[in-house]
Amino acid sequence: MKINQWQELDDKAVAVARALAMDAAQKVGNGHPGTAMSLAPVAYTLFQRIMRHDPANPNWLARDRFILSCGHSSLTLYIQLYLSGYGVELEDLKSFRTFNAKTPGHPEYGHTLGVETTTGPLGQGVANGVGMAMAARYEKGLLDPQNTTDIFDHDIWVMCSDGDLQEGVSAEASSLAGTQQLGNLKVIYDDNRISIEGDTHITCTEDIDARYLAYGWEVIVVAKKADGDIDRESLERAMISAVAQKNKPVLIHIHTVIAWPAPNAKGTSKAHGSALGNDEISATKILLGLNPAETFIAPTEVINHAREVKQRGSEMYAQWLTKFQAWEKTNNQSAELLKRLLSKKLPANFQDSFPAFSSEKEISTRAASGKVIQMIAKTLPEFWGGSADLAESNNTTIEGSASFLPAASQMANADPYGRVIHFGIREHAMGAILNGMALHGLVKPFGGTFLVFSDYMRGAVRLSALMQLPVTYVWTHDSIGLGEDGPTHQPVEHLASLRTIPGFSVIRPCDANEVSVCWQEIIRRLKPSGLVLSRQNLPVIDRSKYSPAQEAAKGAYVLAYGSSSSKNECDVILMATGSEVSLAILAREKLISEGIKARLVSMPCLEWFMEQSESYRNEVLPKSMKARVSIEAGVAQPWYRFIGDSGIAISVEKFGASASGEILFKEYGFTVDNIVSAAKESIKKTNV
Repeated sequence: MKINQWQELDDKAVAVARALAMDAAQKVGNGHPGTAMSLAPVAYTLFQRIMRHDPANPNWLARDRFILSCGHSSLTLYIQLYLSGYGVELEDLKSFRTFNAKTPGHPEYGHTLGVETTTGPLGQGVANGVGMAMAARYEKGLLDPQNTTDIFDHDIWVMCSDGDLQEGVSAEASSLAGTQQLGNLKVIYDDNRISIEGDTHITCTEDIDARYLAYGWEVIVVAKKADGDIDRESLERAMISAVAQKNKPVLIHIHTVIAWPAPNAKGTSKAHGSALGNDEISATKILLGLNPAETFIAPTEVINHAREVKQRGSEMYAQWLTKFQAWEKTNNQSAELLKRLLSKKLPANFQDSFPAFSSEKEISTRAASGKVIQMIAKTLPEFWGGSADLAESNNTTIEGSASFLPAASQMANADPYGRVIHFGIREHAMGAILNGMALHGLVKPFGGTFLVFSDYMRGAVRLSALMQLPVTYVWTHDSIGLGEDGPTHQPVEHLASLRTIPGFSVIRPCDANEVSVCWQEIIRRLKPSGLVLSRQNLPVIDRSKYSPAQEAAKGAYVLAYGSSSSKNECDVILMATGSEVSLAILAREKLISEGIKARLVSMPCLEWFMEQSESYRNEVLPKSMKARVSIEAGVAQPWYRFIGDSGIAISVEKFGASASGEILFKEYGFTVDNIVSAAKESIKKTNV
């Protein structure tokens, strides 16, 4: 690694970075200037001297990734993007935290060039980094399994705070990172002992270094200088040492003083989340050797010097490109795979890989999903995942594949490029790690647990939706139908709750063939999805008597019309999802036998249905047909928009109990007779 001599202009650039952090927060009247001030030399050293990146090629495949896990200190990143020439300019810093600015309060993926992930909820960025590091290793296995080149090797850098390491999600992820021996993961821990409520030792006095050593990490401690500033030379040596470590993740533990060198604000909780005030800013600028009367100081010679990093990046990229082009010529098959992965395209025969299931035998939708996963895996090498220690229950193991574990692992079937991930009992970290995998760019990850435990990972699920990442959550044991495990394991409110997340699709197929169709649609869409599956066996609908399962890709479709002679004849519409569809089929048959024209609509994904044209939605649920019954073993909240004033919801509005699924369905009103009764009552309401 060639590193130029540190110059006086570098010192000036760090001083400018500190001043810009103060001015940006002061102009908008809020923000978090203190950490951005103390971390200025850290971020500058990393971007200018250590990381491999090229501002002219921000999506360079082999670039080092940088994650600011302490997203509240977004100015730390924005200022380096400005200095490095990523398209953030001085006017953008002046627009900090204002509507439509490139510089929102927390970094947002897809909004600002150079931002690798959305951060803000503390701890998520640490776990994203673990996911990126895991994906980098897996992708290496896809493209260079014999380790013949270094063109796919790079590091993941994470900058985190005290708060990040207090959050449980970072502990979960860091533990797994140690087990995985992720030598491409480097985490810089800013220990300034300050949070909103004051000294962090009022809540956290543990030995962080000992904890990370116990996880299997290398720990490098960088002390602050006598005046409180970061010991930058020691920091750079630590970074160089971290880059050299290839066998385990590294924690660089730096001690800083928040808001250094502000005379009154440094080391105080006020500097964490408030503008410093004009007087304090002026006094600090004097200490930094800057003109206190100037705001947003950006001397041309300093900016030009900092942007010389573009030349450094260009040279690294050019050297890499030469090696990459040589690799392409001698690795045609891998090069074609990479080309497809970068284009986000699917193989030409992708649709042919999805199985069709016979109606002669019942099968749970979780088991059907497991069979579909095997078929997807045969066609898509980028498709990989696992479970939070529930693979046998979630049916998420890719059969015949090795476990994703480091080469030095003593565990059976270990392979550093294996396709089966063992996340451990770490639901929240699993979700955030999946996000990191997807963010890395080439893979399609999935992860499984029970639906009820989606609560443990909701923060990560929300970020999947916020970033629109192609992450698939496989949630099994979907209702009171799971039986004797009782109310702690029986999801009731979860379907409704997850459906409230904007941009997230909740998919609850009714049978094995809907599972197959929905999996195909999930892969095609490249968006975040939650696949909700039954523990209990369900009938496979005879599609010679009912509409084809392919219609499930529209989110909802008419499974059976009210009359064989006319699609428009209908007395009542039955709407159901999942296991309740087969029950609704029986109820419809009884209604038909009594002369009541009942239309049955399967609605595996309300979100997909609402994306369809208004004309299609009206074909499925005609506005003129007011009598409606929704049937779903969860709270009814999402259904009121569909059933209207005359409709009736058969739902679960209390917690479950410990008994067989068959008994619980009966006790909670999920019976043919109750559905028939509700249909008749709804018809009466429309005639009043």
